[in-house]
Amino acid sequence: MPDGRFVAGGRLALTTFTVAPLRVARVDRAAAGTAMALAPLVGAVLGLLLAAVLGGLAALAPPLVAAGVTVAVAALLTRGLHLDGLADTIDALGSYRSGPAALQIMRQPDVGPFGVAALVLVLLIQAACLAALAGRPWPALVATLVAGTATGRLAVSWACRRGLPAARPDGLGALVAGTVGPGALAVGTAAVALAAVTAVPGRPWQGPLAVVGALTVALLAVRHAVRRFGGVTGDVLGAAVEVGTTVCYLGLVLTR
Repeated sequence: MPDGRFVAGGRLALTTFTVAPLRVARVDRAAAGTAMALAPLVGAVLGLLLAAVLGGLAALAPPLVAAGVTVAVAALLTRGLHLDGLADTIDALGSYRSGPAALQIMRQPDVGPFGVAALVLVLLIQAACLAALAGRPWPALVATLVAGTATGRLAVSWACRRGLPAARPDGLGALVAGTVGPGALAVGTAAVALAAVTAVPGRPWQGPLAVVGALTVALLAVRHAVRRFGGVTGDVLGAAVEVGTTVCYLGLVLTR
């Protein structure tokens, strides 16, 4: 018996956003919409795993070392796909080309100087943010990692909302573009904002504000990419993950 929409969507979400070696028997736009709606939940699970890594290593190693290893583990758990998407998207945007010419740059296997710079800056900022969490209580550390990783995937849900087209007739973008409805977006956004309430001790407002701010920045980046490329691609979604996660981490570690 073939998987139902929810089961197929859950499997597709895990295989898209993690290294989980699950077999997906059903891949269609209905399942893809469910997968993209469940993306923040997958991000939250990843956040729990990363919090365990960071918290455990912080007791044994200097904060920056623990943070660097945690960022590396995050890349391993996602096969580096989102980082690759970020590099390809920035290379295409940095070329000042539009439409098919920009999409061709994104297809090239090499990484240009714009992409390299973006990767270095994002990874450096993420590591610095996680190092700053070393002195926080365990519940706050967990809430920060969960909220940050979930926000990056929430940006993907919003980038797949109805009304946004795909840049190509094939690929991941064509499968998922325009598949997520407003109800799923409202529930996902509220859940991630709620998860961030305890991220900053004594400031329950800062966590949800960081989530909304990071989501706004990520969606502005997606909007710019859609204007340049003609729609959403898998690389643009990967870039949204990294931008959303990084900006959310920044918003959650600012305490002055």
